[in-house]
Amino acid sequence: MLSFVRWRSASHCVVRACAGAAFLLTSLSSVAATVHGTVRDALNHPVGNVAVDLVRDGKVLVSSHSKEDGAFELTTPQAGRFSVHANQRGFAAYISHDFYSGAQEVIARDITLSIASAQESVSVTATGLPTPLEQVSAAVHLIPHEEMETRAYVVPELRLQPGVNVVQAGQNGAASTIFVRGANSDANKILIDGVPANDVGGVFDLGLLSPTGIGKVEIHRGPDSVLYGSDALGSVITIETPRGHTAHPVLNYSGDAGNFHTWRNEVELSGAHLTDDYYAAFSRFDSSNALPEDRVHLSTAAVNVGHALSSSAQIRGTVRHSVSASGVPNAHDFYGISAHEKQGDQQTAISGVVEGTYRNNWHNLVRYYANRKRQQDVQFAAAGLAHTVHTPFYDYLAYFGNTVMIRGANGFSATGRASINYDQDYPAYRFTATNRDGVQFQSDYRFTPHLSALAGFRYEDERGSNINTAAFLNQKLERRNYDYSLQLQGDVSGRLFYSLGGAVQKNYLFGTEGTPRLGIAWYPVAPSSSGFLQGTKLHFNFSKGVQEPNLVAQLGQLSTLLEQVGAPTQNVRPLGAQRIRTYEGGIDQNILGKSLVIRLNYFHNQFGRQVEYVYRLDIQANFNVTIPPSIYGAYLNSLDFKAQGLEAEAEWRANGHLSVRGGYTYLDAIVQRSYSSDVTAAAGGFPTTNPNLPGIAIGASSPLRGARPFRRPPHTGYVVATYAHGKWSGAVKSVFVSRADDSTFLSYSDFKGDNTLLLPNHNLDFAYQRIDADVRWNVTSHVSLFTQLNNLLGQQHMGPIGFSALPFNFRSGVKMSLGGD
Repeated sequence: MLSFVRWRSASHCVVRACAGAAFLLTSLSSVAATVHGTVRDALNHPVGNVAVDLVRDGKVLVSSHSKEDGAFELTTPQAGRFSVHANQRGFAAYISHDFYSGAQEVIARDITLSIASAQESVSVTATGLPTPLEQVSAAVHLIPHEEMETRAYVVPELRLQPGVNVVQAGQNGAASTIFVRGANSDANKILIDGVPANDVGGVFDLGLLSPTGIGKVEIHRGPDSVLYGSDALGSVITIETPRGHTAHPVLNYSGDAGNFHTWRNEVELSGAHLTDDYYAAFSRFDSSNALPEDRVHLSTAAVNVGHALSSSAQIRGTVRHSVSASGVPNAHDFYGISAHEKQGDQQTAISGVVEGTYRNNWHNLVRYYANRKRQQDVQFAAAGLAHTVHTPFYDYLAYFGNTVMIRGANGFSATGRASINYDQDYPAYRFTATNRDGVQFQSDYRFTPHLSALAGFRYEDERGSNINTAAFLNQKLERRNYDYSLQLQGDVSGRLFYSLGGAVQKNYLFGTEGTPRLGIAWYPVAPSSSGFLQGTKLHFNFSKGVQEPNLVAQLGQLSTLLEQVGAPTQNVRPLGAQRIRTYEGGIDQNILGKSLVIRLNYFHNQFGRQVEYVYRLDIQANFNVTIPPSIYGAYLNSLDFKAQGLEAEAEWRANGHLSVRGGYTYLDAIVQRSYSSDVTAAAGGFPTTNPNLPGIAIGASSPLRGARPFRRPPHTGYVVATYAHGKWSGAVKSVFVSRADDSTFLSYSDFKGDNTLLLPNHNLDFAYQRIDADVRWNVTSHVSLFTQLNNLLGQQHMGPIGFSALPFNFRSGVKMSLGGD
């Protein structure tokens, strides 16, 4: 009996123990974090037998392999910040962005593998969704931070892109713009963490853009008003602020100095802890440049903070703030002296985002953004010799520079003194401001792995002001604009990729405009990591775009000016939308995997109703009116031109140490309608001429019909060679630019108020070659030394005629890093 009782008691203990163990196992499984997804190649085909790891703090927690259909699953009982790593022979190693997961969450993370020799190859700008470049039909190029980290400005790297011509009107800190595929310099949509950073109407000075706080720059060549609304007429440039990802904080410092009293300091702090990640950076750059009264300083700060609400939802805030002050010597080669002028700029871009994904298929994003831009221009005193100019209309007092000879690249020259300032109260002030607040909503749904849809809405409230004490102006305006967009994107059998969309822009100034877009990419030969000719991609795009006139043009349009002086408008309409219609097509060919990639692309752009500037005296002559001397000119939609061309690129990765890439662009641009030709003739007048060059028509402020648009050289190219071995790395970067049409813009500016300082437009700007180089030595894993060499050939004519480039210059410094994983 006693033994029976003991046996029964023991059996109850065993049952309780088994039940407890079962409950414990059930509890552990219920708190496990699970990461699952599908591994696919760049053409959306599933890839099996891929080694997939779940990593936290640099340690592999669990490993698995994908199945034949590409599916994988990783489970861990731990919570924290993770990343997914994947490796497969013939493909580049994959490392995901880090993410947070709680102990009871199921997380979907798909993996896209690229051919082994490829760099980062996912674009968001072209389609609005993260898309491998292999599936993108548009012309897109990515500039990683590593290519900019020894630069003081981003502008030099923008020169190294096909179809892009950078025009810098001076030296460090000078106004810098880009002309993409023949489009105007203000036709580029600039987005900083999703914030439109342009002034009202598209103007953005790239000369004040520091690489501080920039993780990546993405350039989409071509219009994309479907996704980005007005102003995306020539290109879209997106700038991303880095995110912190290391469990232990990382502190980076960079300091350098060089000739022309140049120095730069930069500090960065980043990291991540559980649900939060953070990044902050600050830099300051100073230089005296090589001209009198041309000193510049630029300070930049950037912050990016994120918080994971769950594994599939997050909130994020970013701020980028820059402050600059620079001398404005003006076109020194025209005057022989510098203007007594200074310009200050302050810009702040703010973004707040809430986004989440439901069941790995339905992604929604809401963004509030704000952009604040201030610019102050002060002329402290008149520079040069005071002289009274007599004209048939009136006499006026102006100030003239030294006697100089102005020589163009076309062989024409002129000698004289040009007016650099006019009679006005000094100091003279001009203040401009742009305030923009907006709300963006985007919803995208993936129906299948081969079909997705995107819908978007954007509302913007733009306010601008222009105060000019010399012209007694105090102008303000406000625009409220709406954008609606819809796009389908997908593929057929992993060979044919397409995107089809349209948008409606409802703009306060120009009303309602529609913009369609179609893109197709087809692989007759699929890419492979082996084989000689593996990977042939044919692509085609068609799209339309619109652009609103900028603040200065709207406030100074010709129709308003004629009304103010009581003159008949003579069919001069108020400013409206500027338009583009474009189509392009090309081929990408991989050779030996991706050891050598060759790309050829043809584009054809038709630009209509572009804004053109007309000088005061030309208006007086053509409309028989008197314009006050304080008004220099006016704007109207009178310029049409087309631009077609061919882009050729090649990238060669010789081995693990050496890579070379280069490109060439031929641009054939021609003006079809211009005020300088058409309106002047219709009014019974004649094109502007230089009395010393009789019979040669000159476009004083805009190009003539049948000529090339200004500052669009027909031939541009670049070559970049990079080498890294052991602790040493370096690069040589060269840019080639042919002569371009332009104007001296010295209309009625000589000592007698005449046009003797105007030169023929054709091939007026000089051709040039710019060669830069950088060298870096990693002393330890935390300390490195570097040198940046710019303009090794000492080229003086690398900008518009009249503006001197900074001669050979260098900076040498140290980079240090503390902390991290």
